[in-house]
Amino acid sequence: MIERIWSGRSWLYVLLLPLSALYGLISGLRKLSYKLGLQRSWKAPVPVVVVGNLTAGGNGKTPVVIWLVEQLQQKGYRVGVVSRGYGGKSEYYPLLVADEVTTAQAGDEPVLIRRRTGVPVAVAPKRADAIKALLAHTPIDIVITDDGLQHYALQRDYEIVVIDGTRRFGNGCWLPAGPMRELAGRLNTVNAIIVNGGTPEASELPMTLKGELAVNLLTGETRTVSDIPNGVAMAGIGHPPRFFATLQQLGATLQETHAFADHQSYEKSQLLALANSQQNLLMTEKDAVKCFQFAQPNWWYLPVSAQLPEGKGQKMLSDIRALLPSQSTL
Repeated sequence: MIERIWSGRSWLYVLLLPLSALYGLISGLRKLSYKLGLQRSWKAPVPVVVVGNLTAGGNGKTPVVIWLVEQLQQKGYRVGVVSRGYGGKSEYYPLLVADEVTTAQAGDEPVLIRRRTGVPVAVAPKRADAIKALLAHTPIDIVITDDGLQHYALQRDYEIVVIDGTRRFGNGCWLPAGPMRELAGRLNTVNAIIVNGGTPEASELPMTLKGELAVNLLTGETRTVSDIPNGVAMAGIGHPPRFFATLQQLGATLQETHAFADHQSYEKSQLLALANSQQNLLMTEKDAVKCFQFAQPNWWYLPVSAQLPEGKGQKMLSDIRALLPSQSTL
């Protein structure tokens, strides 16, 4: 129902417009208070790159963060990542994500990012606290924040907005009548706009998510998706249909699909009920990081990587590298 309302296919959004107006007023006043200095924002001693979005729900931010980390690592930079840690609850903050830290503590994206890249990752509701923890823990040249575009308590040097190219901005209304955290005019003030799928506009960088080999959660074996028979797909992400469509494009034969809420936590019995021993359960990597402890032989996940055009992607990287002094490279 919420998808229909936010997309403009249901008139029920009109009933929520007063709440949206209140949301817009409060968020606007909060942003203005930082601009006028009524609330203080913190400036990190190293460059900060924010990867965020204007809408609620998953747009592909985390693959962009991983792509940036990998690109900067290849140039010799020491990268750290900070996150709010949505879906996790720790006894204390800031929390440095180590091998023993679970998704229940840190949230799924921070655990996924550390697992994929190996870079230091810290979680805290106040991103400034997370950055301070990183800098106290290890030398860092640059910090990337996974989400946090609207976290104006932290100053930033470069802003990247990721847009779902299929859904874009729906009906264009503020939450809860529409999907918008900030209105589309905010795009005029950011440094780069990346569009995940769909048809990008002239000023936007097109991105695709590429994944070919599924990985077995229990053994680490890899197979092409088309070689995994009797598939049952599940996804607890911002837009599950995108994952199901990706599997089908890769040649998967899906007998069933199961969509869960974003940041959904799982129990072993819950997932065992989805696929029997003659079937194979296919999930996203974001789901998999929550399931390794009770993985079964017939469970697979599909890692995906962001693909950006060589020219525009390298131009964005050059702009980010320009924020860094040359002596910060190893």
